[in-house]
Amino acid sequence: MKISLRKFGRFQRHAKPGGTANRDGFVIVEIIVAMILLAIAVSSLAALMYSVSQQGMVATGNAYRNGVLMDNVNRLEGIPYDSVKVGKDSTAVSTGSYPYSRVVTVAEPVVQQIKTIQVVIKPTNYKYKPDTVAFTRTKAKTSKVLCTTCI
Repeated sequence: MKISLRKFGRFQRHAKPGGTANRDGFVIVEIIVAMILLAIAVSSLAALMYSVSQQGMVATGNAYRNGVLMDNVNRLEGIPYDSVKVGKDSTAVSTGSYPYSRVVTVAEPVVQQIKTIQVVIKPTNYKYKPDTVAFTRTKAKTSKVLCTTCI
């Protein structure tokens, strides 16, 4: 038993003498529309990739800056109180992967008791933001920790 679908509610396309169907120019329009859709998709992805890379660079700069600030604060808190000199000191650091300039300002509002220290980090790369940290150092009542009779 043969089943024929030739006249099953569909019309037959009439073939040209060369054997192709009547689709003159339709393929070119499809290609143009597909290329436009592809261009829109790729350009939106390119904008997204640019945005993600910029955010990654900012996050990297913030991590470096926080590390530099913590290093400076720990260094200034670790040295003896009398070794911290009052005044302003400016230094440029160009080694490593995060070049920056540092300004350390030390003031002594209460002589021989309190010193306020401010550290300003300004990266040489303009895409990274500068930052400041300020803290207070106080002089211990005695420099001899185990001395029980000292004042």
